[in-house]
Amino acid sequence: MNEFFQDSVTAGVVISLISYLIGMEAKKRWKLPILNPLLISIVLVIGFLLIFKVDYNAYNNSAKYLSYLLTPATVSLAIPLYQQMELLKKNVVAICIGILAGVLTSLGSVLALAVLFHLSHEEYVTLLPKSITTAIGMGVSEELGGYVVITTAVIIITGVLGNMIAELMCRVFRIRHAVSRGIAIGTASHAIGTAKAMEMGEVEGAMSSLAIVLSGLCTVVGATVFASFY
Repeated sequence: MNEFFQDSVTAGVVISLISYLIGMEAKKRWKLPILNPLLISIVLVIGFLLIFKVDYNAYNNSAKYLSYLLTPATVSLAIPLYQQMELLKKNVVAICIGILAGVLTSLGSVLALAVLFHLSHEEYVTLLPKSITTAIGMGVSEELGGYVVITTAVIIITGVLGNMIAELMCRVFRIRHAVSRGIAIGTASHAIGTAKAMEMGEVEGAMSSLAIVLSGLCTVVGATVFASFY
């Protein structure tokens, strides 16, 4: 099986897509927050690799083509934002302050955890871009000297958790305004969380899409500053 993956240019893509489709079907059928399609697909792919003893590098070489779609998929999130342009103009100040507050909270929490658990500088900067999209976060981690592979995993985990608990957190903290909900979700859990925001409503999805871009840009600058604090 390992040799099959090494020789195939599409086996990894097929396994990844099938796993994700299974996750989507499970989510649709049972409608439980924990049944996140991405989380299920990750578990299924890991299980497949372990059972059939497929080397990760062999799998990755035949699945890497999926990552080429990451940037276009992120850019396409501008479409719902364009459709809510008037709402954006009316709330531009509150939106910018909300995103900035979210970014500072994310970076500050990582700094606090680094001090609390005595992390090394490399481990600390690895976690700084945890709440921004993978396309940006990997570059930030590499530039700051972090472990890029771990950064990618942390970003995915953050997004999946955000997707799972976003609606619950909005209810717990009584966040009812659509703009506020979208900004909070996008700033905290990037594109994966935005998928949940889009399920909650068009405005939530549009504002979450905006938050991905602005929080990413703010984190690029903020992470560089915070990297010098520890």
